[in-house]
Amino acid sequence: MSTKPKNDSQPIAESGLRKGLTSYGDKGFSLFLRKAFIKGAGYTNSALDRPVIGIINTGSAYNPCHGNMPQLIEAVKRGVMLAGGLPMEFPTISIHESFAAPTSMYLRNLMSMDTEEMLRAQPMDAVVMIGGCDKTVPAQMMGAASAGLPAIQLITGSMLTGSHRSERVGACTDCRRYWGKFRAGEIDEAEKDEVNDQLVASVGTCSVMGTASTMACIAEALGMTVPGGASPPAVTADRIRIAEETGTRAVQMAKDGLTIDKILTADAFENALRVLLAIGGSTNGIVHLAAIAGRMGLEIDLDALDKMGDETPVLLDLKPSGDHYMENFHDAGGMATLLRELKPLLKLDAITVTGRTLGEEIDAARPNFKQDVIRKFNDPIYPRGSIAVLHGNLAPGGAIIKQSAANEKLMEHEGRAVVFENAEDLANRIDSPDLDVTAEDILVLKNIGPKGAPGMPEAGYIPIPMKLARAGVKDIVRISDGRMSGTAFGTIVLHVTPESAIGGPLAHVRNGDRIRLSVQNREISLLISAEELAQRIKDCPITEPTAERGYKKLFLDTVMQADKGVDFDFLRAAQITGKTPRK
Repeated sequence: MSTKPKNDSQPIAESGLRKGLTSYGDKGFSLFLRKAFIKGAGYTNSALDRPVIGIINTGSAYNPCHGNMPQLIEAVKRGVMLAGGLPMEFPTISIHESFAAPTSMYLRNLMSMDTEEMLRAQPMDAVVMIGGCDKTVPAQMMGAASAGLPAIQLITGSMLTGSHRSERVGACTDCRRYWGKFRAGEIDEAEKDEVNDQLVASVGTCSVMGTASTMACIAEALGMTVPGGASPPAVTADRIRIAEETGTRAVQMAKDGLTIDKILTADAFENALRVLLAIGGSTNGIVHLAAIAGRMGLEIDLDALDKMGDETPVLLDLKPSGDHYMENFHDAGGMATLLRELKPLLKLDAITVTGRTLGEEIDAARPNFKQDVIRKFNDPIYPRGSIAVLHGNLAPGGAIIKQSAANEKLMEHEGRAVVFENAEDLANRIDSPDLDVTAEDILVLKNIGPKGAPGMPEAGYIPIPMKLARAGVKDIVRISDGRMSGTAFGTIVLHVTPESAIGGPLAHVRNGDRIRLSVQNREISLLISAEELAQRIKDCPITEPTAERGYKKLFLDTVMQADKGVDFDFLRAAQITGKTPRK
């Protein structure tokens, strides 16, 4: 007597455990084998027939920014199961800013590849990506953008602030401020160690508007988080509730087929760039948005971004551009309050992970209330966007400056170049009493770009030379092809493109050259003739760095410049179909 084959051998739409079957030459057997193994973990057929929701676990003993990972995962699982889904947790690379050598940026693309390939390799109908520390959120969105399935971002949340001698402190703007005090001789070794105990008061990401907080706000502006997902601190009940809601929403996204390409549109990126300017966000946000956009076939138009700054003031009073911390931003209503102020400038029809538009979410948010952290549009803390884009013979492909965290008196400045050839040269000479430098000079650091370091480290925050620091100098114009932390401050020109390691004009700056910085005119210029610059380039040809093997070889052979997001050329979309923001 024959029997009908069970459902496992019937042609069924690829979903749940049927997605991406391992190839054994027999799909029915492949599913049969997969189910046999997963049942070894105690799953029933009823559980295995549900929508499968992947949950990326980036917990690591090396990553205190993700120290609340166990609680977040449990809450996400709860949300998934309440909505009728099957949660499946899995690990990927975890990167922490202070524990990654040579720099976390060097490993961001590797994490994006890990994320993309695990999303492709393992069966899931949607994924919850849990990240927080600077490079983890962009890496996850880059990978998910390439993988193309329904994806939702869950931010780990910011740390709490501490107290040092009755002064409120938090990582990491105050880290840099107190280190500057120590270098200047204003505090001693004992106080330096004392404040070190207070700067990071809990697990979570930096409590100021550094890169982690910037990417959290950008993720929500892009529509990639549930409403309110950017601001709750890591150790609060609000953060846990957001995690549960994220799990529930992921199930609905799977059922609706709400794939990431429907969310990461040109309008969504324009909204994110608008928010970046309004929050006084990290300059790193531009690099990461360029990389994510590149995965979607879009290119960031830096000149259009600069024009957006003319009509987008800084509204968020957070360090380093202001005085407050992420806790205060959350207490003030978070992104809903900020987006309501920006509403006339936003693309309100952009779709979010809720399936509703950004405009609908703003209208549905709780009403405003009296607070002093998020300013009214007509009463900003800074009248223009936080970031300006510069051009000139020193940066043909552009450079940027965080003008909201710079010294107004130095933003129109001409000075003598004091040149450091690389990070090692800087370390060897910056504190020398014999260094020929004055407060009117311009410090130039070469070879810390994408290929030069490699990995474009945050060494662009060049320290004030010791002799000047101890004389009371608090700021000096600095120029490099590297990055700086979003927690940093000062009159610092970054992301000079093309970088010196591939023969950009920065490579040919010499000690004593005159350089002009004019933020008003959007200019960064080496004051020599075109003929002189051409002769220097001819006389000193540059050999681009490479490596013999491994990830370093892959990185050096394929990494692109800052304006393209420092992504690998083979990871970008096959075709760039448009630019954002639109002029």
